[in-house]
Amino acid sequence: MGATFVSAWLLVGYALGEELLEDPSRAAEPVRVGPFAADVLHVYTAADGLPTNDVRCVLATDDGRVYAGTAEGLGRWDPAAGRWTPAVDKRGAVRSLACQGDSILAIVDGTVLQLDRLGAQPTTVAELPPELAEDAALAMAAVDQKVYVGGRAGLFVIAGGSIGPAETYNKLAAANPAVRQLAASERGDLAVAGAEGLFVGADDRWQPLYPRADKRSWLPVDVRGVAYDRAGRLWFASPQGVGCGEDESWRLYTGAEGLPYDDFTTAVRGEDGVVWFGTKLGAIRFDGARWNYRQGRRWTPHDDIRSIAVDAAGNAWLATSHGVGRIERRPMTLAEKARFYEDEIDRYHRRTPYGYVDWVTTSAPGTKAGIRQHDSDNDGLWTSMYGAGECFAYAATKDPQAKERANAAFDAVKFLSDVTQGGTPPARKGFPARSILPTSGADPNDRDNAARDRAMREHEDPHWKELSPRWPVSADKKWYWKTDTSSDELDGHYFLYAAYHDLVAETTEEKERVRQVVYDVTSHLVEHDYALVDHDGQPTRWARFNRQVLDHGHLIDGRGLNSLSILSYLKTAEHITGDSKFREHYDRLVREHSYAANTFHPKWSLGHGTGNQSDDEMAFMCYYNLLRYETDAQLLKLYRQSLSWYWLLERPECNPLFNFIFAAVWNGSDGYPARSAPQDALDDAVDTLKRLPLDRFDWAHRNSHRTDVVKLANPWFRNSGCLAGGKVIPVDERHFEHWNHNPWRLDTGGSGQGLADGAVFLLPYYLGLHHGFIQE
Repeated sequence: MGATFVSAWLLVGYALGEELLEDPSRAAEPVRVGPFAADVLHVYTAADGLPTNDVRCVLATDDGRVYAGTAEGLGRWDPAAGRWTPAVDKRGAVRSLACQGDSILAIVDGTVLQLDRLGAQPTTVAELPPELAEDAALAMAAVDQKVYVGGRAGLFVIAGGSIGPAETYNKLAAANPAVRQLAASERGDLAVAGAEGLFVGADDRWQPLYPRADKRSWLPVDVRGVAYDRAGRLWFASPQGVGCGEDESWRLYTGAEGLPYDDFTTAVRGEDGVVWFGTKLGAIRFDGARWNYRQGRRWTPHDDIRSIAVDAAGNAWLATSHGVGRIERRPMTLAEKARFYEDEIDRYHRRTPYGYVDWVTTSAPGTKAGIRQHDSDNDGLWTSMYGAGECFAYAATKDPQAKERANAAFDAVKFLSDVTQGGTPPARKGFPARSILPTSGADPNDRDNAARDRAMREHEDPHWKELSPRWPVSADKKWYWKTDTSSDELDGHYFLYAAYHDLVAETTEEKERVRQVVYDVTSHLVEHDYALVDHDGQPTRWARFNRQVLDHGHLIDGRGLNSLSILSYLKTAEHITGDSKFREHYDRLVREHSYAANTFHPKWSLGHGTGNQSDDEMAFMCYYNLLRYETDAQLLKLYRQSLSWYWLLERPECNPLFNFIFAAVWNGSDGYPARSAPQDALDDAVDTLKRLPLDRFDWAHRNSHRTDVVKLANPWFRNSGCLAGGKVIPVDERHFEHWNHNPWRLDTGGSGQGLADGAVFLLPYYLGLHHGFIQE
């Protein structure tokens, strides 16, 4: 490709990229990250001392007591024992709980009881009237010495040991007097969430509220929840949305303002500035700026939230038909989170003595018992990405354990190139296997056989390769190794080899080992017309990079990505081995066959949320090596512009790996005004790292019903969408295993028996730490 052609591309690319990236001359600041709250669910059932799993209500007092009202009695949480104990001897259905000073009130069957904080024998406050006898759940709140109780028949008040209807309120809401929830303010006001609307008052003074904000005015009906937060502001929840009122001022929230769902069951105040909402499909936490949707078994014992209580530490206690859930707000740093994931990988996720890292399955949902490890087509890729993370860990921390893990990962990936040599049949020198299995186990060729290959070609992939055996045996007879290795494996291998060579290999012997494997694999590629060639003498299905296939063959839609990949391999090989032949091949592809220009269109896409999401992970790893090792100023401009376009496509995904790679290698002047990644690239990356759940089970998440979601208008991608602001669903509200997933999918996850590893955190975290984007 001539210099004039390169310059023309650069002029167009620079102009468009600079226009799309706001103020690229302003350097992004490192993100300072202190301790944050990591949410963790604990589930308590009858096995933990509850009278029954059928929990109707929960209550937390300011002095740390927590109660659970169930269908068969009242339980009190014993934090020292980590169990529930009976709070009263009386058994029966607990229909409501409320605080009154230091005491608590409990409606058990038809009796209102008062319990002091010391747990003495309860006293009877009143017997409920027949009008409230049939309600399974009631609303209750205390204002001074009066106790208000609400149900389908309306509002009742207990005073002086007797109970009677609150006539003024019941007349005001006569069309439908049903009361869903009550909340008392510090100054003695009582708010009512009623079927007829939202009301505030006490005694004989009641008024309906009609919240208004700017040009919107609501007449709430079917109000489901009401609460006063710790600042004294009134919150209500109804199918119209959520409102927050202070004095005469209101703020109204719907899906457009981020409200995730609106089929409410309750509302409750949390710690300072926080309010929680229960719905029939999960719980919602709002801190005034961010909505967190806690749906699915990762966050709740059951989605139908009957009641919520929040203790002084901010932990939310959820009442459900499947027990009590406690969402712990666990103080944690990113470094502590990294150690947690590393320990989990060491304990559960290392397969074979070489330690290949990937997801596992368990014997029961949510239980880390009966661990079953599995091979995958991408054992080399996932282990490479884990190992690269440990390389960056060693570079950033100099922790000897990080070096041990990096060494082990390098050995495991290198062995995939060693195991193919010799054996029956042998691979050509430099050919890496996808995966290995011990010959002491079942023969995988019984499953991956010619009949399966023919079925794949006929029904799924017309270019599927027929190959026998698909799992040859190693020369020492100890291992089956898998053939038909793909380009994504190579992307991972080269990414690891570069990081290991530059950041971990310190001795001559360590350097030589990585040089040799890179030399062998890259020599195989250039000697076989830029392809991996299997033991049958034919190229693999995906690892093909020659111009005949990319320009005219069935991989034409992968021209940009595969051009990027092979250029990255060759540039990495030149850097590590110092052999000029790899530079010569690189120059030929760039100057004679336009491979550099091909990278200007690295992915076939119709916009956000489209195309093969797996390509993104592959591309960014290749960009990282290519941009760090290229020295030609014009090519650097071209590659950086290619990357900037690609990152703009990925920007709404808030992917920490992509964002940190972009920030690490896009920076530079190249003769133009200095430029830097935008600040949100770093901010979004760190936010995702903080939010990634400690619980990596594949629990199902539903998001397609949300009010804050916009569906993608793309007929090829169903079940796809994003938040109203344009970003994808946050990582703690969906499930995925690796960064090759589709983050635009709305409904994700499985049964809870798959346990993903934490390498998705470790690689971007340590890469960001190494490059100074994170400061702890």
